[in-house]
Amino acid sequence: MVPSKETITQIAELFKAFGDPTRVQILSLLLGQELCVGDIAEAVNISQSGISHQLRILKQMHLIKFRREGKNILYSLADDHVRTILQTGLEHVLE
Repeated sequence: MVPSKETITQIAELFKAFGDPTRVQILSLLLGQELCVGDIAEAVNISQSGISHQLRILKQMHLIKFRREGKNILYSLADDHVRTILQTGLEHVLE
């Protein structure tokens, strides 16, 4: 069965989110832990505002989630589907 045009568009948009190396790096960092913007910025070596922009895109695509802990906002992968997509991509590239 061929998905509807709307579904195909949504899938294409999902893969666009994975089309940016910085976003993939952020998602990879979040594979094993929750992190705040500052920690992500330090690990990726990009400004906090640059990271915030990328996080906003990842949130819009439902690839990450966040929770407040005091004054900090901690980010993590939205669900196991995101983990599977990342791991499958890595396996494919290393084949």
